[in-house]
Amino acid sequence: MEPTKVQSEGGLNVTLTIRLLMHGKEVGSIIGKKGETVKKMREESGARINISEGNCPERIVTITGPTDTIFKAFAMIAYKFEEDIINSMSNSPATSKPPVTLRLVVPASQCGSLIGKGGSKIKEMRESTGAQVQVAGDMLPNSTERAVTISGTPEAIIQCVKQICVVMLESPPKGATIPYRPKPASTPVIFSGGQAYTIQGQYAIPHPDLTKLHQLAMQQTPFTPLGQTTPAFPGLDASPPASTHELTIPNDLIGCIIGRQGTKINEIRQMSGAQIKIANAMEGSSERQITITGTPANISLAQYLINARLTSEVTGMGTL
Repeated sequence: MEPTKVQSEGGLNVTLTIRLLMHGKEVGSIIGKKGETVKKMREESGARINISEGNCPERIVTITGPTDTIFKAFAMIAYKFEEDIINSMSNSPATSKPPVTLRLVVPASQCGSLIGKGGSKIKEMRESTGAQVQVAGDMLPNSTERAVTISGTPEAIIQCVKQICVVMLESPPKGATIPYRPKPASTPVIFSGGQAYTIQGQYAIPHPDLTKLHQLAMQQTPFTPLGQTTPAFPGLDASPPASTHELTIPNDLIGCIIGRQGTKINEIRQMSGAQIKIANAMEGSSERQITITGTPANISLAQYLINARLTSEVTGMGTL
């Protein structure tokens, strides 16, 4: 067996995977027209470059290969971003050039080694490369990874990435890593033929969780939505016309429906797709009026979610 560690100029030559977090606009710049830029990067660097799917505001770009190919890919990305900065500056009066910034996603179990005892390692990286390096204090949502932000000139960034790779190879992640997956942008929901769909780009995608809720809602409500029997999909415009439904809720329970800073009511709005207005408290009245507008399906789901919130509050079940 050949040993995997072959000394090459630039240090260790082992296969490694580095994950980058990018905004949609940055990803567009890396992909280029008809995918030409990323194709060129793959061919010239020899690294595998994968871009996560989805209509998310954030995407993950994964670069895999022997370390020297990774450095080439990073160099190409850093120079591309610098080019974008220069192009955007030609239209603006700003004179000082902002640095290139890349965000790596690193398993939290390796971040300690990157920071070093009392911050010694990260300080050494900043001083020897001239790049700014910051390790986020919190993990990224629903993951055990942290964002490591590097900014500076492309040259400084390349040097810094080389040092980070060495640290990551010397101290592999401990335990299982839950990778960060960016959440899609909140998408509109459409109910049709007893199914819930979320809109992604030009397609409507069936959404099983919301469909389940929707079917529950249908069982709970006394009225059968008109026109719901005909599957109105495709041809989304065939859904029944909007109607309005009013509820009265005791004042002392309205808080559990609104939630902290409106979080719960916004959640109900988003999940049901209905418009929900809560009237101001009337003097001398112990109840508040809630007006729900939307298709019968939207209304029934909104009602179900509101009732579920009330039930969990009254029975002391905690939050739904």
